[in-house]
Amino acid sequence: MSMYAIGVDIGGTNTKFGIVDRGGKILEQGRMLTNAQETVQGFISELYDHLSPLIKKTGGVSQFAGIGIGAPNGNYYTGNIEHAANLKWKGIVPLAAMLQEKFSMRVKLTNDANAAAAGEQQYGCAKGMRDFITITLGTGVGSGIFINGKIVLGHDGFAGELGHTIIRPGGRLHQGTGIRGPLEAYASATGVRETALEMLKENPSTPSMLREINPTDLTSEKVYECAVAGDKIALDIFQFTGQILGEALANFVMFSSPEAIVLFGGLTKAGDLILNPTREAMEANLVQVFKNKVKLVFSNLKEADAAILGASALVWEED
Repeated sequence: MSMYAIGVDIGGTNTKFGIVDRGGKILEQGRMLTNAQETVQGFISELYDHLSPLIKKTGGVSQFAGIGIGAPNGNYYTGNIEHAANLKWKGIVPLAAMLQEKFSMRVKLTNDANAAAAGEQQYGCAKGMRDFITITLGTGVGSGIFINGKIVLGHDGFAGELGHTIIRPGGRLHQGTGIRGPLEAYASATGVRETALEMLKENPSTPSMLREINPTDLTSEKVYECAVAGDKIALDIFQFTGQILGEALANFVMFSSPEAIVLFGGLTKAGDLILNPTREAMEANLVQVFKNKVKLVFSNLKEADAAILGASALVWEED
C-alpha cells in the first residue's frame, strides 16, 4: 500500500504542490508561478524540477499512490484542461497524460475548486457535510458543489462554474471569456482591482490613498490595506464587492439549499470587510424559507492546503 500522494493546485497565478500522507498531513510543500513558462511542456518541466527532490527525499516513486491535480477547467472524466480562461495554455491540454509520462506515476485531474471542496469535506469545516458549496475568491472565482454527499460534475465534467454565472447582465467585460457581467468579473482579486480603478475615476474629488499607488501596482491587497486604514473609497470597494457576491450566493442557495457556503482564497484575507456585506446582501435576497439557515464561513484550512489535500485525495480513492 502506498504511503504518500502528491497534490497539485494549479491557480491562475500560482501553482502550489505538496506531499501528503494518508492522514491528510502535508509533509512537504512549495509553489511556483503558473504562467512563468510560455508552454505547458515548460510548466511540466519546472514542476518536475520542484517535485523530483521531494519525491526522492520521501522514498522514491514506489512510495506514491500518484499525483492528484486541481486545475481551472480540469475535466475529471478526460484528464484534460479545456479552454481555461486564466491560463496561457489555450484549447484542450491533456495534462494528466503528459504528467503521467513525465513522472511515471498515476495522475488524476479535476477542477481546482472541486479539489478544494473535496479537501474541505475531508479535512476542513465542511467535514461530514453532505450539502455545501465552496467558493474560491482568487485570481478568478471558482466553485465546488456537494449535493447529497457527492461532488456535482454534470454530464461532461464541467458542472458548477458559478463564477461565470451572470450577475450583472450587460455589465463588466470578463477579459478571459468575452462575456459581460459574470460574478468573476467583480468578486475575484482581479475584479476588486477593476472596481478600484472604476471608483477612483468616478469619484475624482474624493481623496484616497489608492490614488498614490501606480495603477499597474494596484492589487486587492493594497485595497485591503487602505480599507483597514479607513480609506473611504477602499471601504466602498469592499461594500460593493460584498453586495454583488451576496446577491450571487443567494441565487446559489435557492438552487441547492446547502448547509454551508465556505469561502476561501486570497480575497478572504479581508475578513469581515468582505464577509459582513456579503452575508447582509445574501440574506436580503433570499426568500423566507431559506433565510438564516445557511452558514457563511471562511475555510479553516490554511490557504492552498484545501486544494492540495483535495487533489491528493483523488488518487487515494483508487489506491
